[in-house]
Amino acid sequence: MAEETLDRIAGNWHIYQLKHGHRFSTDDQVCAWHAAREFPQARRLLDLGCGLGSVGLSLLHRLGPDATLVGIEAQDVSFELATRTVAHNGLEDRVRILHGDIRDASLLDERFELITGSPPYIPLGKGVVSPHPQRAACRMELRGSIFDYAESARRWLAPGGGFCVVMAAGDPRTEEGPIAAGFEILSRVDYAFREGRPPTIATLFCRPKEEGPFPPRRDETVIVRAADGEFSEEYAEIRAGTDP
Repeated sequence: MAEETLDRIAGNWHIYQLKHGHRFSTDDQVCAWHAAREFPQARRLLDLGCGLGSVGLSLLHRLGPDATLVGIEAQDVSFELATRTVAHNGLEDRVRILHGDIRDASLLDERFELITGSPPYIPLGKGVVSPHPQRAACRMELRGSIFDYAESARRWLAPGGGFCVVMAAGDPRTEEGPIAAGFEILSRVDYAFREGRPPTIATLFCRPKEEGPFPPRRDETVIVRAADGEFSEEYAEIRAGTDP
């Protein structure tokens, strides 16, 4: 059996992870932060391709005890870990993890106010597929791309709702996917992992274009670590949202 760790994800909540598999990251944390900042009143949450549950649980923690979450995960090992994480934290009355592919429209017959997603960044043929199945599925587009995530979000989004996604900052598909699905991008945050370096990832908050007009789009950049390696003040404030 693969070695596991049990690590704090938010407040007093902990998450099961494989020691040498896919593990939660800054990507998950900033997606939850951006979603909560843009739509703090949301109470019905859906996390697409939820993996270990890290984005969804981080968002749920930020939005308070009356929020509920549904996660969809296709991969067996991540689904099993996420399910155990929900039970470990006593969240069965607030969180459901469904085992399935987000491209399957029959999985759900309900709508959600706020939908999040952290799709894989690398198209097949553009990188080396990891021999570790969990890592491979999280990095490579084995079950769809940003386009599939955006289409699924449109399918299950309630009127007046929003979609927040994290993707590679330099990939034009990061914006092309939501736009192709009929979304308008209301805000974008780019994240440079070190001061002086270009952004590596970006989060977008979107709403259906037909629900506009919307205020002018807002773009900004967050520096994760200063030149000396310490967390920047702005990123420290983002991390503070996971404290008890």
